[in-house]
Amino acid sequence: MTLTKSDLDNRRIVSGMRVTGRIHLGNYHGALKNWIKLQHEYECYFFAADIHALTTNYEHSAGTAALSRLMIRDWIAAGLDPKLCKIFIQSGVPQHAELHLLLSMITPLSWLERVPTYKDQQEKLDDRDLATYGFLGYPLLQSADILLYKPRYVPVGEDQVSHVELTREVARRFNFMFGREVDFQEKAHAVLAKINKKQAKLFSEYLNRYQQQGDLQALQQGKELLTQVAANLSVTDKERLTGYLEGRGRIILPEPEVLLTKESKFPGLDGQKMSKSYNNTIALTEAPESVAAKIKKMPTDPARIKRTDPGDPEKCPVWSLHKIYSDSQVLDWANNGCRSAGIGCLECKAPLIDSIIAEQKPMIAREKELERDPELLQHIIAEATDAARDTAARTLTEVKIAMGIADA
Repeated sequence: MTLTKSDLDNRRIVSGMRVTGRIHLGNYHGALKNWIKLQHEYECYFFAADIHALTTNYEHSAGTAALSRLMIRDWIAAGLDPKLCKIFIQSGVPQHAELHLLLSMITPLSWLERVPTYKDQQEKLDDRDLATYGFLGYPLLQSADILLYKPRYVPVGEDQVSHVELTREVARRFNFMFGREVDFQEKAHAVLAKINKKQAKLFSEYLNRYQQQGDLQALQQGKELLTQVAANLSVTDKERLTGYLEGRGRIILPEPEVLLTKESKFPGLDGQKMSKSYNNTIALTEAPESVAAKIKKMPTDPARIKRTDPGDPEKCPVWSLHKIYSDSQVLDWANNGCRSAGIGCLECKAPLIDSIIAEQKPMIAREKELERDPELLQHIIAEATDAARDTAARTLTEVKIAMGIADA
């Protein structure tokens, strides 16, 4: 089946990653691996969030541009395909900042102050100056990042669901305040004239049953009908009819849905979650000899002081990585060998080292190809940025017209 533009808009995904440095295996297994899968199923926009990097690290922002390019190079090395998705840098699309500014005019301060991560980050990053407007407003910038592209879904972990909910509230408030056009009803009837008479009559019946009798089944039937006729309508026309059916107005900024990503607390070299903050990472394309050296130095069960001492795998950080990288046969071997002292810790680490290096091998090869042709990476980013900017510009124009600061 060929997807129409309306179908594609309904299958669009947007996500970004804050620019903090090179990608490590925790980033890959926590988010990037999922993106690589999604690019085959949805129309995807993925961006390096360099503006977001300034919200907590503005005093040390030198080199952010280079890090953004390296991050995207890592993404492509990991498996993101520029032919299947749009990969760009946030600041290359100025509409992100402009929509953030416009949305800030209508967003209550209390909405931002109640975002769970706002106080949480202030406590965790108490060594930084976070008493800035930028830090308070970063969840709204995230909302602008999302709403610019009118996605159906935003892939996030449970800890980020509150940010998507804020985005939904902002979109709802904007549509309520600015979705009413002066001649809204006339325009809605003009759209109905574009579909066949039988479907238009059916739509009107559903609308009357829902708005006059509160028939929720009629509302659902009306939405299903709109899905059927979507191929003959523009996105704007479909949104106008949806607003007409629901008794609101045209939906200028559709509310995105959460696409929950399975939580992946990828373990670092010390057993904690892998994070640059903990200095316990393995880079996505780290040299094999460096990977081997790091794994060999990993702490193990403290009870295994001597080679002949039995251990408990559940108390060993190496075991956490084994559960990700090793098959059942190796897991049984490592588990039994540790508990019986049949194998030593270095021996236990050997197949783990082999598995990580094997996973990284094709990534390293792809990265070397990009490294040899820096102009190719620049071209990929530039092409995707142009496409993202076109999409964002259309949304921003609609927003400005609705707010009355631009002419239709």
